[in-house]
Amino acid sequence: MSTTYNIYIDESCHLQDDNSEVMCIGYTKINQDDYLNVKQAIKEIKLKHKSPTEIKWNKLSASRWELYKELIDFFFISNIEFRSVLVKNKQNLGYIRYNREDQNSYYYKTLKVLLNNKVSHGDDKYRVYLDFKDTRGKTRLMLLEKELNAFHNENSPFKYFQHIHSDENEFLQLTDLFIGAICYKARKENVKENASPIRKKVIDYIEECSGYLLDDATEPLETKFFIDDWVIKASSPTKPSDNE
Repeated sequence: MSTTYNIYIDESCHLQDDNSEVMCIGYTKINQDDYLNVKQAIKEIKLKHKSPTEIKWNKLSASRWELYKELIDFFFISNIEFRSVLVKNKQNLGYIRYNREDQNSYYYKTLKVLLNNKVSHGDDKYRVYLDFKDTRGKTRLMLLEKELNAFHNENSPFKYFQHIHSDENEFLQLTDLFIGAICYKARKENVKENASPIRKKVIDYIEECSGYLLDDATEPLETKFFIDDWVIKASSPTKPSDNE
């Protein structure tokens, strides 16, 4: 019997010219049957701390630490799963066919690596929700869906794609929190003199709860909190490589 899952994808430092060699893309995954109950539980945690507004890594506040802590605790006792791809040398991603002048091409190449993993095999189906990026997103989603279907021999488990706004979805916000922490640690921002104390605190707590360092790969068969430390080999700048 197959199960349908919702996947909520977000990214950090994915633009080609953002002065970062590091990027991270990840998702939180929830059984569609559990979606409403888990969503409500997260909302209740936010209301308990009188913080119903959006959770964003770039807007962390020391005054909301207890909220972040309880949300992280909730994730690790819930049936939500997190999976990510960490790229430490994104300059080697090269050009790809989505749009060679499009800086977001980095995002879509890594997205295919994120989705085509050992977890997404079998009879299960997936509904994919991505953080809204720009008005051209619909065209890119259609191309992404087409290529994923081709990769899976016209029988892709990814049956639905939609852009949504992160301020309207608790699962996207949780994804943003985790990938933000991973990128911050991988860029070594946490050891700089002007490092944000609240960001360092969140990173330390996620590492304590997960048992993993956020700037390194997790165990290959990890399913609860997974980081793929993806090393990209340099390729020709004149044409896409075969796996693009």
